[in-house]
Amino acid sequence: MRLHPADPKRLAPELLPAFGSRNALLAAGTAERCNTMTIGWFQTGRLWGLPACTVYVRPERYTYQFMEDSDWFTVSVMPAERKEAMAVCGTKSGRDMDKIKECGLAVRAGENGAPFFEEAELVLVCRKLYAQDMDPACVLPAGEEKILPSYGAKGGWHRIYIGEITEAYSAG
Repeated sequence: MRLHPADPKRLAPELLPAFGSRNALLAAGTAERCNTMTIGWFQTGRLWGLPACTVYVRPERYTYQFMEDSDWFTVSVMPAERKEAMAVCGTKSGRDMDKIKECGLAVRAGENGAPFFEEAELVLVCRKLYAQDMDPACVLPAGEEKILPSYGAKGGWHRIYIGEITEAYSAG
């Protein structure tokens, strides 16, 4: 086993550089039946006095229903050499293919059976605390020119999920 338990506070500085360059896989469901997708929108920090992770999923995505049906989700930051798997998981739907099998990923189970991937460099296991739909009516004037012209052209507005980080794993 390459991944081992880690302190989420220690991992926080390592997470930020991964986003925008390598991104991560969001997974929900169980180790036996789950779906995953590549995410680029992601935050960690403290909220309500808890270590928290925020992710965003469009309702059109197959993973959305897994997120809705699950109380847990995971974020697996993948190494650069898994670039092809990240591309498949970001462009193909789990409705049409078994992305996990196609990419040769090994599913492990975290707390309460939350699925994550053994090949990851860093993993956060999160229990959902809050969900809310983004709303274009809430875009402030300063964001109108930057957000509204292109956002929503690819589909609906994302649902925001905030989870308490209950476990973390690191390959380092």
